[in-house]
Amino acid sequence: MNASPQSVLRTAVVGVGYLGRFHAQKYAQLEGSQLVAVADANAESAARVAQELNVEAVADYRQLFDRIDAISIAVPTPLHHAIACEALERGIHVLVEKPIATTIAEARQMVETARRRGCILQVGHLERFNPAIVAAVQRMTAPRFVESHRLAPFKQRGTDVSVVLDLMIHDIDLIQELVGEPIESIDAVGAQVFSGEIDIVNARIRFRGGCVANTTASRVSMKQERKIRIFQDDAYMSIDMQQKILTVIRKKDAAPVESPAQVSIEEESFDQGDALRDEIAAFLKAVRTRTEPVVTGEDGLRALETATKITELVHKK
Repeated sequence: MNASPQSVLRTAVVGVGYLGRFHAQKYAQLEGSQLVAVADANAESAARVAQELNVEAVADYRQLFDRIDAISIAVPTPLHHAIACEALERGIHVLVEKPIATTIAEARQMVETARRRGCILQVGHLERFNPAIVAAVQRMTAPRFVESHRLAPFKQRGTDVSVVLDLMIHDIDLIQELVGEPIESIDAVGAQVFSGEIDIVNARIRFRGGCVANTTASRVSMKQERKIRIFQDDAYMSIDMQQKILTVIRKKDAAPVESPAQVSIEEESFDQGDALRDEIAAFLKAVRTRTEPVVTGEDGLRALETATKITELVHKK
């Protein structure tokens, strides 16, 4: 389906559990979006969100295909592929939550289907819309070393996949986008703690050009933390993605050799904002203007390929 820049897009959300409900709220609020309905196999969940937003609730998402232009898919990861491909084949533009799929083959088929049908496929890597990350990108030159920590207490939600696909994939996507070079090698170690999947993992990723990234993700921690640190030849940047704080430390103009290095410290705090709203607004803009989304299907595939490799390495040890 084509859409002009001024047109109102008919939208829907499949899967209105914890995260899908927020998707539905944003579609209902955004100008240029008409939320037609929400779909969920759980009739009670669908009815509750539909009543809240004064829209229709359906149990079978296929009932919506003749009535919508764009859709968010926020169901459990194993269902992403089937629903996305069905929607794309019908010419419906898709925003699918991360990870794009459970297997590389599924993700490739989704990307190919979107390309063949001329549809927008955007993947929900939400941190790309974090204002502290956006500001850091503007100050970045050539990262030499990247360190990230994404820690969370254990919750049953999300344990249908490993912590690599649940949490670390956010940082995998960010790091690959920031470094912008192919990966040369990966080493990884992890462990199952409370679930039947990997609950904590550390990966060391070496890129062509020499940059190294050391990334840790845990869903069995005592605290919540989402931080990334980037070192380059002229600066050190620390980004607190949870608190939305960017700290940039630079060496001042050259001082005498015998003098201790002098540094300047710049710290900027950002409003919490609404990254999900920004993500969905960017998706709708891409649909209207038929331009490449901020996070493409290819980006989602790239992150999944790396996450899959990390998972395989952990299981071998």
